Amino acid sequence: MSAQPRDLAARALPDTLPIFPLAGVLLLPRARLPLNIFEPRYLAMTRDAMVGARMIGMVQPLDPDDDGGLAPEVYETGCVGRITEFEETDDGRFLITLAGLCRFAIVDELPLADSEYRRIHADYDAYAADLVAPGKSDVDRERLLSAVEAYFKIKGFTADWDTIRAASNESLVTSLAMICPFAANEKQALLEAHDTRERARVIVALMEMTALDSARVAGGSVQ
Repeated sequence: MSAQPRDLAARALPDTLPIFPLAGVLLLPRARLPLNIFEPRYLAMTRDAMVGARMIGMVQPLDPDDDGGLAPEVYETGCVGRITEFEETDDGRFLITLAGLCRFAIVDELPLADSEYRRIHADYDAYAADLVAPGKSDVDRERLLSAVEAYFKIKGFTADWDTIRAASNESLVTSLAMICPFAANEKQALLEAHDTRERARVIVALMEMTALDSARVAGGSVQ
């Protein structure tokens, strides 16, 4: 029996991954994340990745305000990305773009003394569906767009509404999850959402809560 596409893709994912803990930064499957690398240990991580599998796991610290020294505690779920663009600047920084591939669970962490940066053993089994192109997502698009419009107005964001309305459900939901200034724990909830439909529900809930809070503040200011 020949291997299915998902099986072949899964085999290409490394069991051992370097991880990049970065609070409030979210990578999702089939999305692209630009990064500006300047810390020495992450420069070393990027160099090693470029001569290896070109893969880096993005994770978030449990406490975004606690750097925890070299090894802050991190959430157990992250997303692996492949370096698809690489540029070295005159001042020694790396400008890279990660293409999101698949979420993973951290099994355990390798001793930090083995390298300047952190590495983990990753398990992709629970997120194998990430490796398959999704079908049409059943999203309450009208409610989502209404929430986005109210949220952007509160935040003072401008938007190309023609582009937003023309975007596919997955593209729209993924972009909102990654670019909106949600809190780190909210970003993690979006990462761990089962699929696009659930992720859209989380986004709507977060945006509607922001609108509710804004209305309460406005109401209190006129009393």
